[in-house]
Amino acid sequence: MKVLDKGFVELIDFMGSDLRAVEAARVSFQKGLTDEHRDRKLIEYLMENGHESPFEHIVFTFRVKAPLFVARQWFRHRISSFNEISGRYSVIKHEFYYPENLRVQDTVNRQGSLFGMESTAEAKGIDKIRKQTEDCYNTYEELLSSGIAREMARMVLPVNIYTQWFWTINARSLMNFLNLRADSHAQFEIQEYATKIAAIFREKCPWTYDAFIKYFYKGDLLNDDN
Repeated sequence: MKVLDKGFVELIDFMGSDLRAVEAARVSFQKGLTDEHRDRKLIEYLMENGHESPFEHIVFTFRVKAPLFVARQWFRHRISSFNEISGRYSVIKHEFYYPENLRVQDTVNRQGSLFGMESTAEAKGIDKIRKQTEDCYNTYEELLSSGIAREMARMVLPVNIYTQWFWTINARSLMNFLNLRADSHAQFEIQEYATKIAAIFREKCPWTYDAFIKYFYKGDLLNDDN
């Protein structure tokens, strides 16, 4: 799934299903699957009553390409596993995120931003970002050409450069990620990734996803149109 101007989210591997959570829950009583209606109702019961451990047996592995500043927010979700491209072992590609629109600082929510910047100022701002970014990458290439180590040359690169990583996460932690990042209070760019992750979650675990939206989801972005 394409995200932003050059990013993506790709499902690499998936283990389990809605029924895996049902089986994990019923093992306490030495029972297994019954019928679709009762199995689905059990998932709803688990979600509604906060019995979340059975969902840890559903596991996703994604490959993600996103701007570095998005990655640094994403990596705060520590109950998951990450392996990222290394700027010590490889030359970082010339791939940068350039937004279509700039946002102004929200004066009420100090960590938030708002669309609607004046068009002339917005165009000038985007041009400045692009020029500064290109100057930084040119400096990076010059440092490498002069023999400076990759691990030091990368210091001049800006946070809108793209990085990639593998991300393995269970469904319980994935739902926590969506609660925080598929929400209008999150930064716009990571919202875009979160809604794509949600679409994959819904495709692979439709019962769990529906119960999550009904009983557990606290955000305000996910709906039937995602």
